Amino acid sequence: MSATQFDRIYHGLAPEIGKLRVANSGMAWKGEENEAVTAIPTDDIKWAQWIRVARDFQLRVGLKDRRRETFDGFTREDHDKLASLLKQHFGVTLEVKDVTFKGWNWGVTDIQGQDLAFLVSNKTAFELPLKQVANSNIAGRTEVSLEFVPLGSGGKKASRNAPDEMVEIRFYVPGIQTKLRGSDAGSQKSDAEDEDGEEVSAAQAFHDAIKDKAEIGQISGDLVLSFEEVLVLTPRGRYDVDMFLDFLRLRGKTYDYKILYSSISRLFLLPKDDQHVLFILGLSTPIRQGQTRYQYLVMQFAREEETTAELNMSEEEIAKYDRLKKNYEDPTFEVVSGVFRALSKKKIIGSGTFQSRDGHPGIKANLKAVQGDLFMLEKYIFFVSKQPTLVELADIHQCVFSRVGASMGASAARTFDLKIVTKSGSEYTFTSINKEEHEPVETYLKDKKVKIKNEMVADVDMILAGGGGDSDEEMQSVASSGDEQPKPRLGGDDDDSEEDEDFQASSTDAGSPTESDSESGEGVTASDASGDRELAKAAKGGKKKLTKKKVKATADGSDAEEDEPKKKPTAKPKPKPKPKKDDNDAMDVDDEKPKPKPRPKPKLKAKEGAEDGPAKKKQKTSS
Repeated sequence: MSATQFDRIYHGLAPEIGKLRVANSGMAWKGEENEAVTAIPTDDIKWAQWIRVARDFQLRVGLKDRRRETFDGFTREDHDKLASLLKQHFGVTLEVKDVTFKGWNWGVTDIQGQDLAFLVSNKTAFELPLKQVANSNIAGRTEVSLEFVPLGSGGKKASRNAPDEMVEIRFYVPGIQTKLRGSDAGSQKSDAEDEDGEEVSAAQAFHDAIKDKAEIGQISGDLVLSFEEVLVLTPRGRYDVDMFLDFLRLRGKTYDYKILYSSISRLFLLPKDDQHVLFILGLSTPIRQGQTRYQYLVMQFAREEETTAELNMSEEEIAKYDRLKKNYEDPTFEVVSGVFRALSKKKIIGSGTFQSRDGHPGIKANLKAVQGDLFMLEKYIFFVSKQPTLVELADIHQCVFSRVGASMGASAARTFDLKIVTKSGSEYTFTSINKEEHEPVETYLKDKKVKIKNEMVADVDMILAGGGGDSDEEMQSVASSGDEQPKPRLGGDDDDSEEDEDFQASSTDAGSPTESDSESGEGVTASDASGDRELAKAAKGGKKKLTKKKVKATADGSDAEEDEPKKKPTAKPKPKPKPKKDDNDAMDVDDEKPKPKPRPKPKLKAKEGAEDGPAKKKQKTSS
């Protein structure tokens, strides 16, 4: 018997037009562009439905393995002809499924097989394929957000002619439902146990049902490796990381994410400190919690923590991936990063050769009100915080160093700001960077051929280094300068110093120059933070004039410096990271050169607040 052919028929959700043939042996569809044929044998056909859709009418064919095939593009006149063919060849009745056109946005949801149907007045308003659901999140207490995988998502940029796609839909689910404790599948419970059920919001129950059904056909048998209770800094929380061949799933208490390996753009493995290591995933498609989007996943691992793992893969499958092993008995961060690198086929970016004054690859900085670590990598400048920011060196137009003057106090004088202006127009200003990091950062940028502009205001230590730091008048001129370059008063050093010595001997009270110093923003405090070496030398020679108010200012400033001695032990690089560096080299990270020794930190000046009396005695004897 000859086959009956229908032209201009779509298969599934694909935009390609093809031809459908129905014969006694079964059904077959062939596209006009693609030569592949989709065939359905007669024995597999169990039921058929006729439904109105966006592309005219649709024929749904249910198969014996609970799958189904859909064909769109039929006209209204094709119904009777198609119904007789299905009855004649396959013994199947073509069921007409009613669709509502009321346009109401409230109704009832019903999970039908692998679809989520939205019913209005017991008629279908629309259906959503659950196998396309990527994430299900509770946005608020009564809203459930479903995110979908774009059909063309393969890590490639969408073409200009790509059709519009729905990527998210939200359901408002009010009310409370009683959730039975334990497994509700086949469990026999008494009435008393039913009454003790846990009350949960209807939104939570709907969210859980979507998560269970959306995993059908994708999770079973494909699990490669699972890591439990992984600490994720961004978005913050502890998640179970389930790794599959094509995607990973982050399972938390509230949120559940499905992330395709093809959407991972970069991998970073960076040491946070001597005890912790950061493993960062850069995503081309950000995940979302409510209205907040996260383009980076920041995981933190203890450096000393080890993991023993065995991959659920055959030797033949493992051989297809680069540097993937069947069994692991290594530090946890090496196992996680190694498996991610193999499955995502992305190279891991390491910390590079940059070294801070403490021997670490990162320096502390702030971006607006967010504190984090600024890493100077081989091709990037990466700010890792609650809101990570990545800047490519090739996109930098220029870097501007700036620092406010001593009039802003000790905290401003001992830090500087780094403003990065990109070629695309964006600007990032990193503030509160320790001034001793200025030299290594500037050297790094010069090595990378980055244009540098220096707007640093000359500070007290620069003036003292120039040999002009012996008079109070110069200190006053520096302290009173806000934005302009300070201009020290020059004159006969011997005559001025003699007059100062005589004046100091005749009056021990603070004079007007000292009052102006304290009112202009604690100039001595700023100089203590920035030029402590020169002040220590001047104090030993007995030439520095310290009055009561100025000593009090330095005593207050010393409290701000209490953090410095705590950093002294960490200034020496510990021998612990050395073997770890070899591990990173084996994992294609960038830090291949040995780390240079850090520059010794200048010694701190003794606390001036405790030397009030002796300072005065030295001044008196010198006069």
